[in-house]
Amino acid sequence: MRVVSLVPSLTEAVALTRPEVLVGATDWCTHPAGLDVARVGGSKYPDLDRVRALEPDLVLLNEEENRLADADALRAAGVPVRVTFPRTVPEALTQLGELVAALGVPAEPDWLRAARRAWAAPPAPATRRAAVVPVWRRPWVVLGRDTFAGDVLLRLGVTNRYADHPERYPRPGLDELRTREPELVVLPDEPYRFTADDGPEAFPGVPAALVSGRHLTWYGPSLAEAPALLAAQLATDT
Repeated sequence: MRVVSLVPSLTEAVALTRPEVLVGATDWCTHPAGLDVARVGGSKYPDLDRVRALEPDLVLLNEEENRLADADALRAAGVPVRVTFPRTVPEALTQLGELVAALGVPAEPDWLRAARRAWAAPPAPATRRAAVVPVWRRPWVVLGRDTFAGDVLLRLGVTNRYADHPERYPRPGLDELRTREPELVVLPDEPYRFTADDGPEAFPGVPAALVSGRHLTWYGPSLAEAPALLAAQLATDT
């Protein structure tokens, strides 16, 4: 079996489950450390000729992270594809279980069992807070409705002020963000790398929590440690 992954979190999942089948990944696939496979460009604009040259039996994509046109082009070339799109933690765990089965693994790997345990009883929040959750700046882009990251935060005691917005990733101006009167601003370090000096100053008087973008948005082995890590980061706002 030969697998090419165009989704960083799924690259990590395959590499920790059946490393021998992973033959290609994107330039953004950074985990596990030291991953030594052919690189096929970015997630949004992969080099499909390089993907096909690897003669994959399966290419992994995500409906949000990759382009539908690339999935269609691969299918048209006779390349089997698997497209994921989890919008909740349970959906992510289910789709990961299905992926593991598709890889021909007879039993779930340790990381997936650990992720199921971790999310079966995540840390109980001391209080529930309403937040805005930017994922980009210049222009500002925030989490809106029906997102995986929004569900992760909800399970950890953070309610998204834009959860009822008609768009999944609205682009409100900073003035509008402030009028939502958030009790917290959650600032991940990816896709935009918010830091203590870049982000919190835009929300004077509002506590800011700097969190791991990988643990907030990736669905894969990082899910096992995400509840405890994110809960600690959300509790140490500045």
